[in-house]
Amino acid sequence: ELGWMESVPYLDRPPSPLEFYREWVSPNKPCIIRNAISHWPALKKWTSAYLREVVGAKVVSVAVTPNGYADAVFQDRFVMPEERQMPFMDFLDIVEKKVTSPNVFYVQKQCSNLTEEFPELVSDVQPDIPWMSEALGKKPDAVNFWLGESAAVTSLHKDHYENLYCVISGEKHFLLHPPSDRPFIPYELYQPATYRVSEDGSFEIVDEKSEEKVPWIPLDPLNPNLEQYPEYAQAKPLRCTVKAGEMLYLPSLWFHHVQQSHGCIAVNYWYDMEYDLKYSYYQLLDCLTKAVNVL
Repeated sequence: ELGWMESVPYLDRPPSPLEFYREWVSPNKPCIIRNAISHWPALKKWTSAYLREVVGAKVVSVAVTPNGYADAVFQDRFVMPEERQMPFMDFLDIVEKKVTSPNVFYVQKQCSNLTEEFPELVSDVQPDIPWMSEALGKKPDAVNFWLGESAAVTSLHKDHYENLYCVISGEKHFLLHPPSDRPFIPYELYQPATYRVSEDGSFEIVDEKSEEKVPWIPLDPLNPNLEQYPEYAQAKPLRCTVKAGEMLYLPSLWFHHVQQSHGCIAVNYWYDMEYDLKYSYYQLLDCLTKAVNVL
């Protein structure tokens, strides 16, 4: 029963801080909240034409990959994207298919890029989510802006953050696993590497030799290799779609794999998790799983 639910429930309104902490944060349960961001100007304003006008030729960081998988296992490496600096309008040309490219482009830099790279857009949303900030007694560590192609996929992973994921336009498709599924989810250590474009335009994978190996999940939950990872058959994935105007509360330490509709725009708020009994439970489960795998 730890963390398990049959589907992700919906709330028709944002909760009070106490209600949210008691019903969702403390038991570490996800939910989708409607009418929490309906007052944001971004929902109406963030058209392609508006983004071109407001951000325009400004140079921003864009993740570029040959296959849509950034920060994922490929050819026995943990491969990070090429971080390309390019004018935002050129990126929009690719998303709108005015320019064709064999590669996959995604604005997905996760270091509070909304406030750091797109400050022109901050006033169209909120600097934080007031009822979440009050519930946790802190402001978000990062506010991130996401926009990309439908081929861009986020591989299965977990974060040490309480995550409020707000979809402005399009849809995000989440596959979720509770932390209690950790014994069934494989981790392996991988040499970190980065995609780099060679002179002929093709991608090569360059090892980051000075970096330590990265623990990552090699399994694709959409097409799991159960011969190689038979334990995954016992896991219980939850699937949900977050539509424009909706907010997903994704609790800390929940595993998630993410796909999106083409040109989907989203903003998410990362609040640092509490390193409390839930975290200790997860660490124990993680250690026991590793110990069993060694035997």
